[in-house]
Amino acid sequence: MDGAPPQPGPGDLGSSRCSTVDPPHQPRTVDQSDRSVPVNLRQTGRTPVELLISTRVRKSPYWHLSHEAGCWRATIYNRIYHPRGYVRPEDGGAAAEHEALTRHVTLWNVAVERQIRVKGPDAERFVDYVITRDATRIEPMRGKYVILCNERGGILNDPVLLRLSEDEFWFSLADSDLLYWLQGVNVGTRMDVEIDEVDVCPLQIQGPKSLALMADLVGNTIRDIPYYGLMEAEIAGCSVVISQSGFSGEKGYEIYLRDATLHAEKLWSAVLEAGEAHQLMVIAPGHQRRIQAGILSWGQDMDHETVPFQCNLGYQVPREKKGDYIGRAALEGIRAEIEAGRPPFSMVLVGMKVGGRPIDDYAPDFWLVSGADGGDPVGYLTSPWHAPELGCNIALGYVPVGLSAVGTELTVRLPDEYASAPGSPDRARVCEVPFRPSVNPSVREVARARGEDAVV
Repeated sequence: MDGAPPQPGPGDLGSSRCSTVDPPHQPRTVDQSDRSVPVNLRQTGRTPVELLISTRVRKSPYWHLSHEAGCWRATIYNRIYHPRGYVRPEDGGAAAEHEALTRHVTLWNVAVERQIRVKGPDAERFVDYVITRDATRIEPMRGKYVILCNERGGILNDPVLLRLSEDEFWFSLADSDLLYWLQGVNVGTRMDVEIDEVDVCPLQIQGPKSLALMADLVGNTIRDIPYYGLMEAEIAGCSVVISQSGFSGEKGYEIYLRDATLHAEKLWSAVLEAGEAHQLMVIAPGHQRRIQAGILSWGQDMDHETVPFQCNLGYQVPREKKGDYIGRAALEGIRAEIEAGRPPFSMVLVGMKVGGRPIDDYAPDFWLVSGADGGDPVGYLTSPWHAPELGCNIALGYVPVGLSAVGTELTVRLPDEYASAPGSPDRARVCEVPFRPSVNPSVREVARARGEDAVV
């Protein structure tokens, strides 16, 4: 480029004139020296294969119902088949599902969020030891978004934690198998708790009309449930726990069905029937919207080699917590290094507005990021998609700490199907996260709006 590129507006991020060739191998210029196993950054593109359905991977109790609702593709999440598309591309694809989520109300099969129950006299003490946040501050019939870390401070999972009673907690898992970790921890601690998966499978009801639909299902009491509040209820004679929570940034609820293996059809049918009056659509989890909200996806935006301070989860690490927890010494040491100007990691997660043509589907690769001059790759995108409300592509991605300031100009190497010009990188610019507000802002968002440190 000749000099600095012009400053594009949010909806006008055009193509850079720099040309480059995507490397057919793992790029060595992206600094992953602080990882034991680097992220695979080979650009292999879309490689269509059939998903083998066998008994080695679990079918959830809702799997056949998702198939009847039009599910045409799936992935595997927590070793369970997970629907990831209902509207086919020729009928509008993910954009049609996004419109239903943001304008009406949607039903998601999220039985892949396995429920791990910790129950017993030492339940609070055990949970407080394995999460970074203070479990003693979570009251019965309330939930909380939490993280669990290993001894080095790496994030093992970021579940929603539900406290059903003084002595019973459910971990509603992200995509990593936490059951064995929790059971293994207790081999050493020997606390008086039972730790096992329970036959509970959630559905998510997400979208602006979700409250009206839930009121039709369980009555107006639902209107009094606060964000992350819980209530016991019955739907079509089925025992459920309901939380006001979700993975979308929109108004939403999760319905946790007890004895799900027995009653899946009853609950599903009841939700569909009540949803007809509200233009309910069965869709895949709304990744297009969750990216706008800055909600992270474990395994995609972070993993066990990522520490909270790298991915906007530093607010999950309290400065004062009475009880000890796994990873505390490492995390407090990392924070001290950061505050001294010596972050012990090379990359951080940022939000970006990205040029190119509208990204209308899941990315098959971690697309590469370079500096403003379009040189060798220095980072990569984890979660890109088009945001129609903002008029541009947006993404979460990792860049060097020195290129992470809001307003920093970058370039992104999109595949030809999305690039403004084949073979040329498109411009990107680091921006604030979330890209647009959530209906229920997180602790981090509220604290930022007040100019305060997040309190956990």
